[in-house]
Amino acid sequence: MRKAGMAAGVAMALALAAGAEAAPAKAPPKVAPKVAKDAKVWAAAEAARPAQLDLLKEVVSIDSGTGDVEGGRKVAAVLTARLKALGAGVESVPAEIEGLPENTVATFTGTGKAKILLIGHLDTVFGPGTVAKWPFTIEGDRVRGPGVGDEKGGVVEAITALKILKDLGFTNYAKITLLIETSEERGSPGTRALIDRLVKAHDVELNLEPGDPPDAVTVWRKGSSTIDIDVKGRAAHAGVAPQDGRNAAVELMHQLAANEQFPHSGSGLTSNVTIIQAGSRYNIIPENARAQINVRMREKGDIDKVQAAFEESAKTTVVPDTKVTVSRETSFPPLPNNPSTDALAERAAAIYAGLGMTLGFGGNGGASESALSHEAGTPALDGLGPVGGDFHSEKEWMDLKSVTPRTYLLTKLIMELGAKPPIKAQ
Repeated sequence: MRKAGMAAGVAMALALAAGAEAAPAKAPPKVAPKVAKDAKVWAAAEAARPAQLDLLKEVVSIDSGTGDVEGGRKVAAVLTARLKALGAGVESVPAEIEGLPENTVATFTGTGKAKILLIGHLDTVFGPGTVAKWPFTIEGDRVRGPGVGDEKGGVVEAITALKILKDLGFTNYAKITLLIETSEERGSPGTRALIDRLVKAHDVELNLEPGDPPDAVTVWRKGSSTIDIDVKGRAAHAGVAPQDGRNAAVELMHQLAANEQFPHSGSGLTSNVTIIQAGSRYNIIPENARAQINVRMREKGDIDKVQAAFEESAKTTVVPDTKVTVSRETSFPPLPNNPSTDALAERAAAIYAGLGMTLGFGGNGGASESALSHEAGTPALDGLGPVGGDFHSEKEWMDLKSVTPRTYLLTKLIMELGAKPPIKAQ
């Protein structure tokens, strides 16, 4: 089993490397007319910063990993109180599968024509007890804590922007909806129908995922799917009668060799082993074994190639009398480079230019709800939260210097879109 342990360790290292990848941010492909700095909005964003960081600390200090129903409800209660204080109509929407806290939908009604959807998530990848050993801290220009960037910082930024709009008396929109969902880190299984309904009912979707360093919004994302490989063998006493067993773990290792034909890192297709499970006791030949392979792709058809490779491998087993089953779980489709997203990014860059700042355009392997919006024909722009990095690890951070500029950007973008929403694809 030492070989199996080594293989799992190498696979996990590769998976972590792939998860951390982000394509270098690029400058906008063309210069948009600069939007003059709005002194009132900038002053409001600066004034809001202390309360914004206080709220961020409050929600980061509550564990809310995906599936933590109690923790998710605690975070939602804090955010719901803030939203109701701003005059929003707030609805708690049950998750679409069991074992998840409710989703929160807050709606503001204005006097204009544009319908703007903001999407963020309060779930993190960290389990119960994480906050106790890794609390919210500020170290120089970096804020640290579980989910501080991915993406509680973005959700808090949205609530701060909505407060600024209310304080300024801005109502030139038909409707602003903020969806705070609770299962994004698992591919949003608890919100698919809700997201589909909301993106179709709005003119544009703005996503609160973190921006990439040094200061970029996200104009493309990979899609995400998981290949499940299940092996059925036969249990036997490992000391008395090992010959009677059929080792599912050994067969699984042979099946995983099929994954070596695909890249494990890079800006295109990647396929990485992320979970390996086998055995129940040290003295029993494993009857069952399972592996999950996380696949990220720029093109939707690439996942079919990976699945086909594993299905072909499953036709031949090395350990006699074992059976291999291959299945697939789809999380998000890709968000491809597209004209509507680029147009939104250029409008955002023009707002940033008014601050004397340059907004980059980039993409990465992290999937999000914006791909679902794009597939529904609703223009989407991603990565509008504060800049951060080292997500899904205990090194996660958020750039403190980006907090006020990003809050200003989101606020002004909502105002600009309220006056002139994009044209949806028919």
